[in-house]
Amino acid sequence: MADTVVNGIKVPFLPAGGVEGLRERPSIPLPQDRAFDKVLQRELQELTFSKHAQERLSARNIALSETDLTQLQQAVTRAGEKGAQDSLVLLRDLAFIVSVKNRTVVTAVDADHLKENVFTNIDSAVIAG
Repeated sequence: MADTVVNGIKVPFLPAGGVEGLRERPSIPLPQDRAFDKVLQRELQELTFSKHAQERLSARNIALSETDLTQLQQAVTRAGEKGAQDSLVLLRDLAFIVSVKNRTVVTAVDADHLKENVFTNIDSAVIAG
């Protein structure tokens, strides 16, 4: 086989230490909760809140507990399993418009602002709790 020279280096070339042991490099163990697939799945399950939704939560003094967030996430997951794109999620006396595809809460409405409200551009409704 004829050697090819590129910029004064024979190609293919061998590392100075040889090729023995190159394939035997130990992998770096990660804790299970930091494994890539676990982190990815956790991130995909998380809901994000649009700037508008964050402003509504703040302006209307709506505080969500961990239980509320879990119920909201589960409701969005169920809506996604049914093929929903944009859902109205009812949780206690609160209503959320959620982009199911993006897992993003678009807006939040409390009981005082629910009266005579019309929700448009939704294809589903989920009662979360």
